[in-house]
Amino acid sequence: MANNSEIKLNVQLDKEKVPQKIEWQAADGGVVKPKEAKAFMLSIWDGDENTALRIDLWTKKMMVDEMNDFFFQTMMTMADTYGRATNNTKLVGEMKKFAQEMKTKMETEMQKDQL
Repeated sequence: MANNSEIKLNVQLDKEKVPQKIEWQAADGGVVKPKEAKAFMLSIWDGDENTALRIDLWTKKMMVDEMNDFFFQTMMTMADTYGRATNNTKLVGEMKKFAQEMKTKMETEMQKDQL
């Protein structure tokens, strides 16, 4: 018998259709009650069309420094996922190096903005 697992996303929009509140829930992952998030990125591979589909949403509460951290951490975990899927450790290292360089540049830009 097949097992099913459900991940729920609920996005509350304002009148301009901008996300006001994002909640997610994944009982099998230990998140039984809805948990609030400021942003999410969802990527789906369409094998029929050979294309990646995506949904990127964030609320007005998401600050630039948080977005920088979100992208850095996402890039690092994408590298890990790519490594598990392909065993291409050389490219994983290059991806992580790129992510580290981006983080340094993001931090430099944030410091400039604060001056």
